Amino acid sequence: MPSQGGRAASPPSREGRAVSPPSREGRAVSPPSPERLGGEPSDAHPGGEPSAARSDRSHLTELRLSAFAGHRRAALPLGPFTLLAGPSGCGKSTALRAYEALARLAGGAGVGEAFPDPQACVPERARPDAQRRRGFRIGCTADGPEGPVRLDVAVQAEPGLRIVGERLSADGVVLLETALRDPSRPWVQAAWHTAGQSPVTRAPLPDDRLGTALLPLRVAGKTDGQRRVLAAAEQMVVALRSVFACDPRPDRMRARVPVGSGRLHGGCDNLADVLWRTRIECGRRHAQFVAAVRAGCAGPVADAAAEVMDDGTVRAVLDRGDGIRTELGRLGDGELRYLALSLVLLTGPGVLEVDPVGEVPQAMQTLTVLADGLDRGLDPGQRGEVVRLAARMCERGHIRVVGAVSDASWVAEADGVTVVHLEP
Repeated sequence: MPSQGGRAASPPSREGRAVSPPSREGRAVSPPSPERLGGEPSDAHPGGEPSAARSDRSHLTELRLSAFAGHRRAALPLGPFTLLAGPSGCGKSTALRAYEALARLAGGAGVGEAFPDPQACVPERARPDAQRRRGFRIGCTADGPEGPVRLDVAVQAEPGLRIVGERLSADGVVLLETALRDPSRPWVQAAWHTAGQSPVTRAPLPDDRLGTALLPLRVAGKTDGQRRVLAAAEQMVVALRSVFACDPRPDRMRARVPVGSGRLHGGCDNLADVLWRTRIECGRRHAQFVAAVRAGCAGPVADAAAEVMDDGTVRAVLDRGDGIRTELGRLGDGELRYLALSLVLLTGPGVLEVDPVGEVPQAMQTLTVLADGLDRGLDPGQRGEVVRLAARMCERGHIRVVGAVSDASWVAEADGVTVVHLEP
């Protein structure tokens, strides 16, 4: 379990990952459910965050990769600002993809959209069962007003893609449980906590959607038990939604772009269009962005601006303050990545291309930025500025960052950073 404040963690056990109770090796995925509802012991503080530090904003405190690609029995603690560190091949990008997939499922996406290449998610050594089935298991813990809530999902990848088991639990009580009973039918049998005249309610749910995200449409909320189920499901969905997966692509950021929606893409290729919008709409944030650019880019920077050209395209420029305006196409890859990451950290769901929870006030939501290759192409000064900016923004509680870096030794003295070391 890594320590807070960017300090080095104690040596992790088993393949450089935190280990949870062992599961069957290399077999087809079975539904993550006990023999009956309820009675499962819960962790005291999943994800390592004490209850005293609990926020009213729903947020993830742990990502579990029980059997997912190269990960087995991995439990990754998540703080407000988390860095997954390790060499190439240790599974950093895989962990971020799992997080993003859970977010898509929570937003109502089908399993095929969440896992476009499901065979790549199956552990390499997993052996099919007698029915030629193979799959994978992932999960997470969300903290918030309802306390720690756990979600575990089992997905069958072969011979057909489907969710074959799901469990939502809190305080040792299983609130929702699904299991595949008849492989010939496109649904799973679900049972959720009622605590009324009948202790549970049973009904079929589609096998291509996350049951937790469907509960508000199925549960009436008439009993205390039903209201507890709804509150836990809402906390999990809100914690998982509003995710922005970011990996700036300098090769696509240099060209002029058409005037569009002003919402930043994950590859930041339309940065010029977004900069044109944000400079007009929010002078305070823009001033902070210019200060960040000045700290990480070579040469003087008086302003960062965007210009609409005669052909309807937009170009972004750095105003050097002496009449010289440097088009972004002239900047190096590291400068472009640094500039894009700074803009992401200083904006929000209204600017980034994310899927916010419309029925929940923004004051109760948390935007999570997934930044693969956070240190890629950045020089030491730029890396330090990005970490300081991310830590400062995460302190406010409305944004959380999970980034992947090859080496975290340069953040050893940084405050507010949780470092999770992975090994191949």
